[in-house]
Amino acid sequence: MEISPIGTLHTPHRELASMPIQPKGAKEVKGHALLLPEYADGLRDLEGFSHIYLIYHFHKATRTELTVVPFMDTRPRGVFSTRSPLRPAHIGISIVRVTRVEGNTVHFTGADMLDGTPLIDIKPYIKNFDQVEQSTSGWMTADEKTVSDKRSDDRFV
Repeated sequence: MEISPIGTLHTPHRELASMPIQPKGAKEVKGHALLLPEYADGLRDLEGFSHIYLIYHFHKATRTELTVVPFMDTRPRGVFSTRSPLRPAHIGISIVRVTRVEGNTVHFTGADMLDGTPLIDIKPYIKNFDQVEQSTSGWMTADEKTVSDKRSDDRFV
């Protein structure tokens, strides 16, 4: 099975190092998803949603590791318990805030991905489907400010 991009994500992030590691750390960072023209009709009615999931390909990930030391920890962890780009399929996901939809472009804030990232899919965030009232975060114990302030280094380059 081959998955082809539906468009490209454009952000101010040109280098992997020093990027926000999650949308929380990029709350006001603007970006846009430029879809291929043939997918523009799929954006109809999206502007009614405050947030969307962007599903994308970590196109600069050159290797796969089953154990990684994540940005928010100092111990090796199984890749599937992290948000590391070094996962086998190199798939990333971010929840971003939609600011407007114009033609084949979705403008958003919360841009934590590298400029030029291939976009695989867009899905609406739906509170009644997606919000989990009682959840746990495993080994990840950092508070919201620590997560917001954390920036990437070269460990996943």
